[in-house]
Amino acid sequence: MTNLEELVQEINRFEAIISEWDESQRCVAVGLKRAIEALHKAALTSLIKSLKQESISGLRHAVTDEVVYAVLLYHELVKPPKPPLAQRIQTALEEVRPGLKSHNGDIELVAIKPPDTVEIMLIGTCSSCPASTLTLSQGVEQAIKNHCPEITKVVAVNNKLTINTTNSGLTSPFSPQITSSWVKVATIEQVPEFGILAVQIAGTSLILHRQGARVKCYRNACAHLGYSLEEGKIENGIITCPSHGFQYRLETGECLTAPDISLQSYPIKFKENKVFVKLQK
Repeated sequence: MTNLEELVQEINRFEAIISEWDESQRCVAVGLKRAIEALHKAALTSLIKSLKQESISGLRHAVTDEVVYAVLLYHELVKPPKPPLAQRIQTALEEVRPGLKSHNGDIELVAIKPPDTVEIMLIGTCSSCPASTLTLSQGVEQAIKNHCPEITKVVAVNNKLTINTTNSGLTSPFSPQITSSWVKVATIEQVPEFGILAVQIAGTSLILHRQGARVKCYRNACAHLGYSLEEGKIENGIITCPSHGFQYRLETGECLTAPDISLQSYPIKFKENKVFVKLQK
């Protein structure tokens, strides 16, 4: 029996039998297995050292045999094969994609430029977000480098086209129709002083903060990757994003971690003891 698949099936058959034994019997079998494996690993380690010194080509040839490779891989004496570069980059992008999508954005791989450069494109709100540079450096770039150490440059590109419609006499049917409305979101008493109240209005998640009679309203999304802030710790008027630790001053919305970004704020007005927020549609 030399076929790798048949050998593995035979091992699995015996492991299934042992799994039905009582604990004391299994311990003996497992102990014997570990002792034999330790002996084999020590012998293989010595063999590899000798072959490296005397015939490195012979060692490389031996590893091409699937049974030899499988045993060396099991004992961690060879490194597992790396997936193709493009596959590893896509894996990295999948890691950051949920955070971008929660902020109505996404990311695409544009090009791989050997030996060390990858071009990506932030799309949706992430393409114009003030935190896009921070998102690229701390999120996307780090994820790609973790999976692909050979990549040292991650470049963001865009595909924006500028169309000159001056004096064209044409009106685009896709021109945005921006309207706004005042929506009641809470009463003043419902907003905890020095804390936050999370509300969901017309598909928009908001947080309200109150200091005395002053109320502030922000989008319930960290300006970094758009994660929810409502579970964040509040101390001395500063809220900390529970996902990546970005901190914001609730009185102003300014970010203390990255000064160039801030929370998206909404206009507030009061009627009697009711709080109204102006939403864009």
